[in-house]
Amino acid sequence: MTIQKNHKIHLEDIEKCYGEKRVLDNIDLSVSIGELCTLVGPSGCGKSTLLRLILGQDKPTTGIIKIENKAVGFPQPNRGIVFQRYSLFPHLSVLNNVLLGKRFSHGRWWLPWENRKDWLDEAMHYLERVRLSDSIHKYPHELSGGMQQRAAIAQALIMKPPVLLMDEPFGALDPDTREDLQLFLLDLWESEKLTIFFITHDLEEACFVGSRLLILSQYYSDDRGNKEDVNRGGKIVGDYQLQSIGNSTKIKQDANFKAFIANVREEGFDPKVLQHVRDFNLQHPDSFQTLTTDENKI
Repeated sequence: MTIQKNHKIHLEDIEKCYGEKRVLDNIDLSVSIGELCTLVGPSGCGKSTLLRLILGQDKPTTGIIKIENKAVGFPQPNRGIVFQRYSLFPHLSVLNNVLLGKRFSHGRWWLPWENRKDWLDEAMHYLERVRLSDSIHKYPHELSGGMQQRAAIAQALIMKPPVLLMDEPFGALDPDTREDLQLFLLDLWESEKLTIFFITHDLEEACFVGSRLLILSQYYSDDRGNKEDVNRGGKIVGDYQLQSIGNSTKIKQDANFKAFIANVREEGFDPKVLQHVRDFNLQHPDSFQTLTTDENKI
């Protein structure tokens, strides 16, 4: 497949094995600029493994991974990631936590005089965007869970990452705070024109937040057969373009919305539903699939 210029992320023929265990199995994925791509799947399907490969924290066994048409190397300060557990340093103020990436990239702890004003102005810009400009001198223990996660997002954004990776970022929050952060993220995504790769175990969140939904699952079949010795890993079994962003939270109560979630649960989470690789619902315009001859013998 030819890599298009507007693809921020491109993965092709990705396989990841740990010893004899195959975790990811011939993954193909392209994500365009400005996409808010949510990823769901059952436990053990390889969601976190896939994120680590895109981050550069781990290397694929086979295949290619590119970000902005360049091979992914080791993790860099400008490779933004927000984890479920807050990445803030407890001994630093909110402002200094946000400035941390700038300092690491410069190789000095102190703010160089020639960059001081620009860096401070930039940090304040993102702290205002995440609604923390009144809390710049507070320490993480003085913030609520939602405020800590917003600070972590600002910490990542100041480095202007080509892709913002988010690994279940709202999973530790109470339901009301979680919904508030979902709306906040959508507003930030639209205003900052971000490209986001968002992992969540919450199907409702994935379908509400995303502009594109990916279903990663180890529950499928192919022409290798269904014997116990077939060593399958997770594969993208569903790829959907979702409704335009900006919906009210009322959509979560819509019958069609709930029916779609039920379909996603059956398609990717039910071990009794084994779609053949030729029948995957790969409906998104950027979706593609390169099957091996063992997977597809027709």
